[in-house]
Amino acid sequence: MVVRMKHTKGKRNRVRSHHALKARTYPKCGHCGMEMLPHTVCGNCGYYNSRQVVDVLAKLDKKERKKKEKELHAHEHEAAESGKPLTAEELSHK
Repeated sequence: MVVRMKHTKGKRNRVRSHHALKARTYPKCGHCGMEMLPHTVCGNCGYYNSRQVVDVLAKLDKKERKKKEKELHAHEHEAAESGKPLTAEELSHK
């Protein structure tokens, strides 16, 4: 039996060139800076689109709440510091 319409190696490879999986990118939460899934509430701080939707501290006991508040405060502090311009002294410091 004869193959009527042979697909060449080049044709086969050109078709398969688009079958590769692309690396997934995750946006960062605007409030705490943690990576999150797109179009979902941040699991770390409970914010979505710059509004608090879920109070993540409400269901935690006292010890966990204190730890979580400290962690959120640290993330906010880091985000605030990263926006400041560097002085000449900080630029020359190694």
